[in-house]
Amino acid sequence: MISTNQFKNGAHIEVDGTIYRIMEFQHVKPGKGGAFVRTKLRRAEDGGVIDKTFRAGEKFRPVRTETRKMQYLYDAGDAAVFMDTRSYEQTEIPGETAGEEMRWVLPNDEVEILFVDERPTGVQVASAIEMTVSQTDPGLKGDTASGGGTKPATLESGVVVQVPLFIEEGERVRVDTRSGEYVSRA
Repeated sequence: MISTNQFKNGAHIEVDGTIYRIMEFQHVKPGKGGAFVRTKLRRAEDGGVIDKTFRAGEKFRPVRTETRKMQYLYDAGDAAVFMDTRSYEQTEIPGETAGEEMRWVLPNDEVEILFVDERPTGVQVASAIEMTVSQTDPGLKGDTASGGGTKPATLESGVVVQVPLFIEEGERVRVDTRSGEYVSRA
């Protein structure tokens, strides 16, 4: 069993027969009354997010999780198709399960697929990735008084990020996948 004081972001627990991923948690010790834990949980089945409060010390069944390296093959409309690089077995993961992270993945990229109780429940990408800028306006000298400033740039996956004015089409940039912000030139 796992107790509320062993919670970690990204851990999985089972609450009332449903599997959740802990996104955020906060231990609260009010001046009056017992301590409690306020959490933000994501449902493994459909990605729905709920806020739930537990008494401090409450226990839950830990859920067995495993990550497997898989190669993204193609988008099959409402699902993404991945191939296990060891067994060459193909797996379809529904679009809502693959989630927002798929915007950072190009065909043939290797990603980690999270399996909860032997079912695929999510795609995990690196915290920062490198991509080529496919379209952006030219930055003109003297656009800003301070020499800084940003402009929108479309990456090869179709994601639009704000980049400094000196970045041009065809350049590779490093982007933080958690915030969607430009980090540096690659």
